[in-house]
Amino acid sequence: MTFSAGSATSPHPARPGPASASTGDALLRAATRHSGVRCVALALMALAATAANLLLPAALGRALDVLLTDPSRATRWVLYCTALVLVLAVLDACETVLGGTTTARATAWLRARLTGHVLDAGPRAGRRFGSGELVARLVGNAGQAGAAPATLAGVLAALAAPLGAVVALWLIDLRLALVFVCGAPVVVAVLRGFTRNSSQCVARYQEAQGRIAGGLTEAIDGARTVAAAGTADKEVARILRPLPELSREGHQMWRVQGRAAAQAVAVAPLLQIAVLATAGLLLTQQTLSVGELLAASRYAVLASGVGVLVGRLGALIEARASARRLGEVLDVPATRHGTRHLPPGRGHLELRDVTVRRGGRTVLDGVDLVVPAGGTLAVVGRSGAGKSLLAALAGRLADPDGGDVLLDGVPLRALDRRELRREIGYAFERPALLGDSVEATIGFGDPAPPPHRVRAAARTARADDFVRRLPRGYATPCAEAPLSGGEVQRLGLARAFARGGRLLILDDALSSLDTVTEHHVTEALFRNTPGCSRLIVAHRASTAERADTVAWLDGGRVRAVGRHGELWTMAEYRRVFGGGPAPDEPGSEGEAGGPPSRERPGGIR
Repeated sequence: MTFSAGSATSPHPARPGPASASTGDALLRAATRHSGVRCVALALMALAATAANLLLPAALGRALDVLLTDPSRATRWVLYCTALVLVLAVLDACETVLGGTTTARATAWLRARLTGHVLDAGPRAGRRFGSGELVARLVGNAGQAGAAPATLAGVLAALAAPLGAVVALWLIDLRLALVFVCGAPVVVAVLRGFTRNSSQCVARYQEAQGRIAGGLTEAIDGARTVAAAGTADKEVARILRPLPELSREGHQMWRVQGRAAAQAVAVAPLLQIAVLATAGLLLTQQTLSVGELLAASRYAVLASGVGVLVGRLGALIEARASARRLGEVLDVPATRHGTRHLPPGRGHLELRDVTVRRGGRTVLDGVDLVVPAGGTLAVVGRSGAGKSLLAALAGRLADPDGGDVLLDGVPLRALDRRELRREIGYAFERPALLGDSVEATIGFGDPAPPPHRVRAAARTARADDFVRRLPRGYATPCAEAPLSGGEVQRLGLARAFARGGRLLILDDALSSLDTVTEHHVTEALFRNTPGCSRLIVAHRASTAERADTVAWLDGGRVRAVGRHGELWTMAEYRRVFGGGPAPDEPGSEGEAGGPPSRERPGGIR
């Protein structure tokens, strides 16, 4: 659906603020809890692998000492070392499999959570971010954020390795641990600088990615317009306009990570040399054995292994930045429903002092309208008058900023969600064909109508004939059905008719029909739905003529309400349909012309 007035899409969403950052962090915690058992198992495996890595140097050192002193006893220590290597291989394989499944599980949960929220939020999310940006976040950013639980387990293991290595050095000789600890503040400073600088780069990089995705989606949606205008090169340039920024931020990310790695490479060998020099001195003093020297050298490498930690922290920073972008989506408020049910009635719809603002502009201003039970109200007006927005309010696809919308005396905000959707049918100008087949498309909804009702609705919408001519009839997948714009619109009408209920809203849903088909559909609509009310956004005079009452919107206000024939006496009303002379032409004021006949629609879009 397109909101003809006041719909504003933000092509450049604001950077995450404190609220979205908090929401993103909470989302990561929830994703971690969702895979809590797997995360604990993964952390235990990672810690077990770290423990094996810490035991291996001691075992190797002991084996070397035994080989030098008593070779006959060395076999047992060699077997210990072999067993530790095998354990490490098994743990690494299990960690890889479990890490992959944990990431997939967390990603699936995040996508389901975000998709459900986007659908609950309705058009608000699309106006806030745009469809391309939303897809980029739900696909790309959710995948990056989904890696957080497994990455967090890896960070714990990466932290445990140097800490365990320092403890092992202390167990070998306190002086070795003290030598290493003296250089530890430099390592901590490197990690802190990397974390701070990398977070900013990752956030800007992901923003540029989202803008490119948004531009690409817009271009794909408008591919025919682009081809007809011959502006493909300009569109490519527009889509790729954020590419220099993306490249700049990407290079900056690599520079930050490379600088941290270079600093780590510069610091780590110095620490290792210092530990080895101290160990060598202790060996000459016969305080250490050769095997302990070997073990100390290995522990020095493990203790100064900042590179692994930098990689893990980088992945965690990227996951957190992605989660904050998802948090922005969750901060878009979802539609809240009540618990009330409708009393017996036939769809008396009332709009009381309804006001809607979009982008700081008042789009609908104090609208008061009534659709009597069982009656038909046509809403007409020039483009931008607020017709589609009014239709969205009537079916609660949007909420007013002020005033109330009531159905049979119950505010739509207070209605139970299932009852709201069961009692209000909707047909759009460009319906989305959702479902595995034509029958499923017409019956799309919860609960789905029975097959006989689907076919009856198709007949009412004048769709049954062309559906039966499809290769597999009602079982034909919509993607394989060669449908014209009018045929697609008739399927959308059939879906609305199949829902039944007490209120039917047609948001310009007859615009693609030819005059004869529109006449038949309208007659069938009034004849076959006697128990419900109808609100029709109309662009043709012939449609307005058949309605019981016409509401003329002008500039977001109700300018007049009455029968079409009565309003047709006003020249400005006729100009809504492209009829009548211009205001400054002779005879325009007070000209009395009759409404167009049923055979002559007299209206243009």
